[in-house]
Amino acid sequence: MNLKATTTRKLLVGAAIFAIVLSACSSAASSAPSAAAPASAEAPASAAAPASAAAPSVAAVPCGTVNIAQNAWAGYYANVAVISYILKNQFGCNVVVKDISEQIAWQGFPTGEVDAILENWGHEDLAKKYITEQKVAVDLGPTGNQGLIAWFVPKFFADANPDILTAATNPKILNNYAAQFQTSESGGKGQLLDGDPSYVTNDEALVANLGLNFKVVYSGSEAASDKAIQTAIDQKKPILAYYWEPNWFSAKVDMVHVPLPPYTPGCDADPKKVACDYPPYVLNKIVSTKFANSGSPAFTVIKNFNWTNADQNSVAFDIAENKMSYDDAAKKWLDAHPDVWKAWLPTP
Repeated sequence: MNLKATTTRKLLVGAAIFAIVLSACSSAASSAPSAAAPASAEAPASAAAPASAAAPSVAAVPCGTVNIAQNAWAGYYANVAVISYILKNQFGCNVVVKDISEQIAWQGFPTGEVDAILENWGHEDLAKKYITEQKVAVDLGPTGNQGLIAWFVPKFFADANPDILTAATNPKILNNYAAQFQTSESGGKGQLLDGDPSYVTNDEALVANLGLNFKVVYSGSEAASDKAIQTAIDQKKPILAYYWEPNWFSAKVDMVHVPLPPYTPGCDADPKKVACDYPPYVLNKIVSTKFANSGSPAFTVIKNFNWTNADQNSVAFDIAENKMSYDDAAKKWLDAHPDVWKAWLPTP
């Protein structure tokens, strides 16, 4: 065989082998997924693994630090406990709780020291200053809690002296009982027991303007007032006390509201001339404008936060009476009410 023929045959065999290999590669490529094919932009819901309840949710904007003002009553503690638990465990927020009186808390909005007040009782003057005029705060609407501030006596006393409940039309009827309400701190007058001096109160003006022979005595705290009320009831002694709702303590004591001349819009416009009962309070949430514009998931949770007096009282009772930690009291309520709190979360 000459060289030319040999070469020709080798070329023909090589071409045949190359064709076989090429055919095999093409067949394999057609049966494999294309490397260039883009992945689906949205996986089917059934394919997504459920997020762990204990793991933080993924948020478009990191939560970061949230500064929450905490005012000194158990109902407010309940708000803080539940909101803090959700923010920490669902979104990985760093929650900083600051014990501060309700009026002073507003001063933290322009400085950035306070991001949120979770339960505001009126304060129209502060709302005008910080929301309307300075525009450093925003009203996020109601918490769902209906607030009441009023004077109360034990039910046994009201039952024995029903005319005390006519004070709405005849406030000086209270003077008939001043001697029975007298204490060592009231200076020969009847005692009207108030709580923390920082609480919303018109009581000193009311006593003066209604012509009552009483002296306002401050217990100093919610706990001290509760103790005084409980002691009076246990000993069947009369007591007239500034009291409010929602209030977990109402589950332990039977108190009756002593109505004063009815509230009408504007009757409390001048704090020194107030001679009417307290207004109804639709409790609301206030946040700083900076926080409202932050995009943080914490803002959405606080904005959507809405529950009942009974909800708040149950958490407050566990904190104040059962001595549960904030986290334990919050988790107990959250576990029992998933349909309520999950509605507060940002939508995907």
